Amino acid sequence: MKNKPKVKVLIADDEPNQLELLRYNLKQADFNVISCENGEDTIINAEDYLPDIIILDWMMPVLSGIEVCRELRSKSSTRHIPIIMLSARGEEGDRTLGLDIGADDYITKPFSPKELISRIRAILRRAKPSIVNEVIEHGNLKLYPGKKLVERDGIAISLGPKEFNILSTLMERPGQVYSRSQLLDNAWGHGVFVEDRTVDVHIGRLRKALQKQSNGRNWGDVIRTVRSSGYALALSDHN
Repeated sequence: MKNKPKVKVLIADDEPNQLELLRYNLKQADFNVISCENGEDTIINAEDYLPDIIILDWMMPVLSGIEVCRELRSKSSTRHIPIIMLSARGEEGDRTLGLDIGADDYITKPFSPKELISRIRAILRRAKPSIVNEVIEHGNLKLYPGKKLVERDGIAISLGPKEFNILSTLMERPGQVYSRSQLLDNAWGHGVFVEDRTVDVHIGRLRKALQKQSNGRNWGDVIRTVRSSGYALALSDHN
C-alpha cells in the first residue's frame, strides 16, 4: 500500500539554532521540511516548492517576514498557502499587523515546538483537509482522502488516482481557479515533467465520471473551465 504524501513545510528563520530545532522537531512529526535563512530565498522556494504551509520569522535579512508575507499574498501561485508568523514582538499592534497583512496565525517567541506542531495541524485541518484525511464535502459530493473514495448523492464514483488527486485539489477551495501547472504539481508531484494539456484529458475523464449515474441519469457538471486560466469547482452544485 502506498504511503500518503507527507505535509510539506517551509521554514524561514535566520537564527541557526532555532532553525535546526524546528527542522528536527518537524521531521520527527513526519513532516517534509525545507528551510531558508532570508526573505528573498523564502519567496523563491515558496514558488518552486509550493509547500502546504510556511513558518515565517518576522525578523530576517534581505526581506523581513512582513515583506515576504505581503509578497506571497500578492502572487496567484502562493497567495493561498497558510502562513504562521514567528516573532519575539508580542505587542498587540505587531500581532495585528502580522494578521492584517495575511498571516493565518502568529506565535510569540519563545514557544514550544509541540505548540507549533499543534498550530500547524489545526490550520491544515481548515485549509487542506485532505492532508489530514478529513472528509471534504461540497454540495452532493463527498471525498474521503484516506479511503481514496468519492461519493455523489451517496453513490460511489470510480476514479483513477490522477483524477482523484485533481478533484481533491479542486474541492479544497471551491471557486478557486487552479492553473494546469498547479494541478499537475498536485496530481503528479512537483518537478515531474508532464505536458500541461495532459490535465485537460484527465479533467475530461473526471467530468465524465462525476456526471454519470449508475441508473443512466446524468448529474450536472461541477467543474468550471476558466478560459486561459485553468479549472475550478463550481460554487453552486448542480444536481
